Amino acid sequence: MTPVAYAATTVRHMAFSITTNTVTANGVDFSYLECGTGPLALCLHGFPDSAHSWRHLLPALAEAGFHAVAPFTRGYAPTSLAPDGMYQTGALSADANALHAALGGDENAVIIGHDWGAPSVYGAAASEPGRWKRVVGMAVPPGGAMGAAFIGNLEQTKRSWYMFYFQHPLSDMVVPSNDMAFIDMLWRDWSPGYDGAVDSENCKASLRAPGHLAAALGYYRATLGAGPRTDAYDAIQAAGGGELTQPTLYLHGETDGCIGTEVAEAARAMCSWATVTIVKGAGHFMQLEKPAEVNKLIIDWVTAK
Repeated sequence: MTPVAYAATTVRHMAFSITTNTVTANGVDFSYLECGTGPLALCLHGFPDSAHSWRHLLPALAEAGFHAVAPFTRGYAPTSLAPDGMYQTGALSADANALHAALGGDENAVIIGHDWGAPSVYGAAASEPGRWKRVVGMAVPPGGAMGAAFIGNLEQTKRSWYMFYFQHPLSDMVVPSNDMAFIDMLWRDWSPGYDGAVDSENCKASLRAPGHLAAALGYYRATLGAGPRTDAYDAIQAAGGGELTQPTLYLHGETDGCIGTEVAEAARAMCSWATVTIVKGAGHFMQLEKPAEVNKLIIDWVTAK
């Protein structure tokens, strides 16, 4: 799959080129983007997105002295489908820890996740804390704030309609129709005012091959009770909902159309151990909308002593 829109990478980081490589970890053949040398900085994308979402951050991390790696997560081509059929968050967290080992990470590694990548990094950091020195989550808050929002926040339940829609077989027909126009719609709704056409296309390229869209929807089906699960992955997932021992930064876009800022503020109140920052003028895909500002927040965090 040909990377799209790398000309948009911030000019000051162009000395660090982004390349593509492959590795097998946790039984999955991962394709990943990488940049730089040094301690591992693992960046996990969400939906409807791809590893290309990190095209601004990877060179910035490389410039800061990291081996920056952004895998296409399980089921997102060119990474393979999961041979065990597992797409629950605990599996994604186990993948992150396996990638740490496969890529030669040490105790100075840091982990960064957006959207689905956020709960994935919380689970990875909680279940094997010795692997990760610092944690950054974006767009999905840590702790129990998201679960509480589904119970007591009707506005957030309305925003999360798509999660419930994905449980129905009709979504298997609607989401791929009209060249996956559904994905274009989510980019418009979640990051108002941002032209996400290139980024939406990057996601579509990862999900067009048979089975890959089903894998992406499988993340949601596993979360709400459908699809295969294991006790081991359930335990990792549960650990990720608790307090992390590593310094943890949480970033949330002020105009996020997917998860409201009130959910981020609830996380601030519930998770005193995490630093919560609202990124002004940014929606859900803040790393693409405000790359200079978000890069600085992340680099300052992961390089702090």
